[in-house]
Amino acid sequence: MKYRFDNRRLPLLWRTVLLLTIFVVISQVIIYIWIQRSVKGHFEQMDAEIMTHAAFNLRKRVIDSSPITSQTLPSSQNPLNSQQSLRAASDVMPDGDTSTAVISEEADHQHSSWLDYDLKTIIANKEGQILSSTPNNFAQELGEGFNLSSLKQDNDKQQFVMNINSRYYRAMVIEDDKMLALIALPIDVHHQYLLQFNRQLSMILFAITLLLVSVAALGVYWGFAPLATIVQKMKTMNPERLDDRVTVSDMPLELRPLAESYNSMMAKLESNFESLSRFSDNIAHELRTPIATLSTQTQVMLNKPRAGDEYIEQLHHQHDTLEQLSAMINNMLLLAKTQKGLSDSQISHVDTENLITKLVDYYEMIAEDRGIAIETKGEFSAVLGDKSLLQRLFANLISNAIYYAAQDSVITIRADRINSDEMVGTTISSLQQSKQDILRMTITNRLDEPLTQSEADKLFERFYRHHKTVDRHTGTGLGLSIVQSIVGAHNGNVSINIKDDDYFQVSVELLAEV
Repeated sequence: MKYRFDNRRLPLLWRTVLLLTIFVVISQVIIYIWIQRSVKGHFEQMDAEIMTHAAFNLRKRVIDSSPITSQTLPSSQNPLNSQQSLRAASDVMPDGDTSTAVISEEADHQHSSWLDYDLKTIIANKEGQILSSTPNNFAQELGEGFNLSSLKQDNDKQQFVMNINSRYYRAMVIEDDKMLALIALPIDVHHQYLLQFNRQLSMILFAITLLLVSVAALGVYWGFAPLATIVQKMKTMNPERLDDRVTVSDMPLELRPLAESYNSMMAKLESNFESLSRFSDNIAHELRTPIATLSTQTQVMLNKPRAGDEYIEQLHHQHDTLEQLSAMINNMLLLAKTQKGLSDSQISHVDTENLITKLVDYYEMIAEDRGIAIETKGEFSAVLGDKSLLQRLFANLISNAIYYAAQDSVITIRADRINSDEMVGTTISSLQQSKQDILRMTITNRLDEPLTQSEADKLFERFYRHHKTVDRHTGTGLGLSIVQSIVGAHNGNVSINIKDDDYFQVSVELLAEV
């Protein structure tokens, strides 16, 4: 079920594009709403200023022309233009008052300025009877049921939007002691402009969104395109092409660590595969020789009847060969066992001083036969590990030192306890994390023949023997491989150093007891 769910997940490219699309769309919607409100607010503010200015001028005109405000139209269905009313009033004024003519001229100027904004006005008395209309037909557009008094009650001193004959107006009702006035500013042009502006803005934002998503998708595709190189190399990987590497310089900076890790992995695979191939060849060779010997000896003994002593001697030879095979198989099993690491039940406190003393006593007689002395120096302390494996580890090192040391030489076993703060270059990862002290034990012997560092590095390989002659050492070539495996199981470190081409030095670092 989990596998099917993982398969339903979108590819990285589409997930990136989807996430970016959602982000861009949300951003564009916010920008759209903000721009729309800003433009609409600008128009509303501009209309409000026009309406306020118009209301101020109208109040001034009404005050200046107050002598005629009591005049009424013959019928609300036949409104007169305010300019005509003002002029008529000037004709009936007694004593030829010229102030009314001046007021009429000012009114003409005010009305001419209103024409720029297409302002419309209705003036009525307190009962709602229309006294004047600008333009003349505006009162007719309002209809017979229009009542300015009720409109004033619904929108007292507030600007509002009204619909007259499918046209939108921003209107305001003002009043004084004797009359009411309606000022209306057509805003249907604004509505048309806003509709067109919103349409164009939507198209522009949609085009920007499409462009951004396309560029992002193309960028992600190009960015991850080099991964196809690594995928292709993985698909063509085989034992004959383990040396194939990715060119790091051709990769983007973000993918170069991945390319370097891939090359490092391939180098390790190549090295391990070569070691495994050599191990397979060596184990086949090591097993073929004793098995062939056993087969030959058995065939020889079966060719003809022989004396009992010959059978006994041949059985001793076959027993030695079987012992050699048994030792090799046990060593291989030990290698396999230690590669899995140690369990908590296997770890205990091991006294290295007591352990080394017993091993020195055991190998001392063999060393004396070649005139070799064994000396111990330093501070031996307890370590954490498996006692039987550590005994096998140091037994292999001491026996190896005795067999390959020059005659009449000295083998030195030195132990030093190193504080975690003084460690430099150690590879014990668990020690670096726990800041625990280590015990470094160094076994040094003088070689009978010079040895280079490059040759010494090969000694950890399984079945590798520097001396091919069997008269020097009858081992299987697994001794130092077992040492390395046991040290690795203890989370330690082992290394070989050649000093002055004649001194062979093996250093083992183990976790010390707290």
